[in-house]
Amino acid sequence: MMNTPLRIAGLLEHAEKWHADTEIVSRLAEGGLHRTTYAGLGRRSRQLANALQRLGISSGNRVGTLAWNTHRHLELYYAVSGSAAVCHTINPRLFAEQLVYIINHAEDRVLFFDLTFLPLVEKLAPSCPTVETWVLMTDRAHMPEATTLPDLRCYEDLLAAENNEFEWPLFDENTASSLCYTSGTTDQPKGVLYSHRSTLLHSFAAGLPDCFNCSARDVILPVVPMFHVNAWGIPYLAPMLGCKLVLPGPGLDAASLYELFETEGVTFTAGVPTIWFGLLTFMREKQLRFSTLRQMIVGGASCPPALLRAFDEELGVTIRHAWGMTETSPLGTVCTLKPQQLRLSPDEQFAIQTKQGRVIFGVDMQIVNDEGRALPHDGVAFGDLLVRGPFIVADYFGTEPGQLTPDGWFRTGDVATIDAAGFMQITDRSKDVIKSGGEWISSIELENLAVGHPSVAEAAVIGVPHPKWSERPLLVVVRKPGQEISQEELLAYYDGKVARWWVPEAVEFVNQLPHTATGKLLKTQLRKDFDGYQW
Repeated sequence: MMNTPLRIAGLLEHAEKWHADTEIVSRLAEGGLHRTTYAGLGRRSRQLANALQRLGISSGNRVGTLAWNTHRHLELYYAVSGSAAVCHTINPRLFAEQLVYIINHAEDRVLFFDLTFLPLVEKLAPSCPTVETWVLMTDRAHMPEATTLPDLRCYEDLLAAENNEFEWPLFDENTASSLCYTSGTTDQPKGVLYSHRSTLLHSFAAGLPDCFNCSARDVILPVVPMFHVNAWGIPYLAPMLGCKLVLPGPGLDAASLYELFETEGVTFTAGVPTIWFGLLTFMREKQLRFSTLRQMIVGGASCPPALLRAFDEELGVTIRHAWGMTETSPLGTVCTLKPQQLRLSPDEQFAIQTKQGRVIFGVDMQIVNDEGRALPHDGVAFGDLLVRGPFIVADYFGTEPGQLTPDGWFRTGDVATIDAAGFMQITDRSKDVIKSGGEWISSIELENLAVGHPSVAEAAVIGVPHPKWSERPLLVVVRKPGQEISQEELLAYYDGKVARWWVPEAVEFVNQLPHTATGKLLKTQLRKDFDGYQW
């Protein structure tokens, strides 16, 4: 067989040659829509690769991005990694001190950013000594008249100065391609360094029918940001398959998304539950329906069953759970039913669809007890979830080795069950699980049930010390605007849905819940807020 290395540039070469006229549409940070094709992406990516060389970027150098989902960000994905440098996507929603830490830890030499983030970057720059060049991702007309940034360059000027002749280099497929940092809820963010090989294998797995199930006939709009675990692999998947790609830029409000879904004929999308709740509310208020959207992936946090049912029954969209993490590139499981499950009743099928799903090719998983012994796949036993595979992290970037178990498994930090059909369900984070009277209680299941109540906007459950039971669950709730509900009514809502000893001991109503920069519940803060709580 030919010894052809797997390289990210190979995805672009394929799309440019065989899907040259397929569209890439993006909404820009400075306003308006931009249209190009895979042929245009190829030309501009080569121009950008030449510009990077002129800026002194060479193999292994880290190039940072603070940018939305746009064609320019996509060009950076391919120009940086394709030229053997490392594309370091940075989450602008992190706290300023975390951003400074990440940029310095990665030792980014150049940082590209969207117009939206100019004030933020001006604030960060004095604390980021490794960054030699700052590039504003816009044209000359939108460059600021004055700035505190040293050596600020204009993106479009950089490209205009270069030709589009660039030979993508050949190198070992295990070469680093991109870098993402975890959100760092309990410690400093950790870097996960992906390789060209791991990225290509992840793309192949994501394109399978039981995973994203897309083809060249699809129009994909990734709502999940390109700064969040590479938009779950969609910027690589779409060129590989030849899909039309619609990039929403900063416009992630429901009205802007719906407009793009309809005008561009979107058939597939992916994002976190918060986005889909907002879209559902908007469509209910406006009495709207989708004309082309047929499937949707939800991940990043557990999806309440009420949301799954609403999109299926009210809007006719197949919405499937997926689970993964930065450390898994990120896809680990997707909830696609097996043939024998299609013969089950609708309620039985729905019970399976609320789970996080079964592994995609390239991922193996098991659950173990506190002593590290494997637990049965019976859907009842739950323990620490371990994973392994060719696109699972071995060690964090810039740290000492030793992240894996002695037999080579990665500890996810999740607690889960696996049933006899191989479907995994997250019951909690290991640090969030509640142990009451020697038995475990799933905070996630209690939260999902609470959100199903029509008066509840958001809910969180934490374990609070109890004199008799060691810990008991406390339910913390944000009411929907204009809605009233008492503690007694809400606790009665659990009757018949969970074991009686699972029902929260009490309810506290708050105006808002704390969240991480990526939108996940910040339970460490909640535990501080309710430290010393008296039942």
